Amino acid sequence: MWLMAVLVFFSGWTAPVFAAEEGSDTLMEQAQKRRLIPAQSDEIPGWPDGPAITAQAAIVMEADTGTVLYAKNIHEQLYPASTTKILTCLLAAEESSMTEEVTFSETAVLSIPPGSSSIGIDPGEMLTMEQALYGILVGSANEVANGVAEHVSGSIPAFVERMNKRAKELGCADSHFANTNGLPDSTHVTSAYDLAVIARAFFAHPVLARIAGTPSFHFSQTAKQKDDFTIRTKNKLVNGEIPCEGIIGGKTGYTDLARETLVTCAERDGMRLICVVLKEESPAQFTDTVTLLDYGFHNFRRAVVAEEETRFLPLEPEFSSSFDIFGDSGQILSFDPSAGVVLPAGIDIGETETAIRYGDGVFACIDYSWHGVLLGSVQIRGNALGEPVGTSGDEAPDMVTIRLFKVMPVVYGAAGLFCLVAWAVSFIRSYHFGGLSRAERRRYRRERRNRRKEGLHLSD
Repeated sequence: MWLMAVLVFFSGWTAPVFAAEEGSDTLMEQAQKRRLIPAQSDEIPGWPDGPAITAQAAIVMEADTGTVLYAKNIHEQLYPASTTKILTCLLAAEESSMTEEVTFSETAVLSIPPGSSSIGIDPGEMLTMEQALYGILVGSANEVANGVAEHVSGSIPAFVERMNKRAKELGCADSHFANTNGLPDSTHVTSAYDLAVIARAFFAHPVLARIAGTPSFHFSQTAKQKDDFTIRTKNKLVNGEIPCEGIIGGKTGYTDLARETLVTCAERDGMRLICVVLKEESPAQFTDTVTLLDYGFHNFRRAVVAEEETRFLPLEPEFSSSFDIFGDSGQILSFDPSAGVVLPAGIDIGETETAIRYGDGVFACIDYSWHGVLLGSVQIRGNALGEPVGTSGDEAPDMVTIRLFKVMPVVYGAAGLFCLVAWAVSFIRSYHFGGLSRAERRRYRRERRNRRKEGLHLSD
């Protein structure tokens, strides 16, 4: 009876199956099937062919322009795991100072599952915000992410609401965040594209970029934190275990459902690239990231528009030659001198397509593209004399505002010079210099004789 009961019990029990939608394939078989998924960027005419990788979704984005260099399922909603924490840390850095003290509540510490990633902070202990960010980004500490959320917004749910709002502000459309740390939740999803957009803002913050590139960090014992310990990153690109030229930093992630996830930033020759891979098997998240970054740096370059563009300079007649009211006071319109676009190898800026937009707080913007792919935008600015004002939409502006405090001295000077010349001409016409001419003397004598005769006639 006992043996039969045991058999009946186990015959009705089913072990949990992860990634059931992919059938009974092993993880490696699933990875090889993902390798066969084509990259959508390969379909762009004249675009450099991208590498085949085993990630379900991946992206390479140029950080300055937001240009997508490599795209594979970049808008597919997937689980981010701990790469979620780049948004948590971005919000914390934007809305607090590094010296603020974060006190950890029981809710923050005890609400994470046993065995999940942690640095062992106890309820009631305190870290500075900067130390907390090291704990999150280097140690991937789930309880620290919760404590930071409570410190910034008062509660974890309030902070998560702010996370979703900030993601939308940055331009994310595929994401919904349900927690601060990426622990499993069926509603906690994002995309490779959205993570890259968040990473652009994250790595633009110098403190966050520095911390995300730190291999290890030491916590000293204090009156408010009992332990002396060192945390070390599991990111093999940051700790140098797998070489990655120009590495700035990154954030790893893993859960059973998400599999391996990774966000990375690197810079070479003045061009900064962001790479995101989702749903991979270790160590491919690192090796594929290096492959993708090499692809981006070897097949694309950043071109400074003001140095290479010749189609719009001088900006007349495209932008009208009537702006300079003084004729030779210098070029009133010019490109933003630092703006650049990203060009595929072998393509000159003159081969790109351009579209002009007016308004948006500047005179105009030129959008550069290649077969529908946006390569970057450059603003057109006014110089010291003129400040062109555009109208919204695609119509060219019909006016230029002149900065009077710069123009009026020139106007007053011109008016004064005109008055001086007019007076001089009048003076010359009214006076004689060097005596009368012979003809004038004859006319003068003739007039005297006539007046004398008229006088004699009147006296008769």
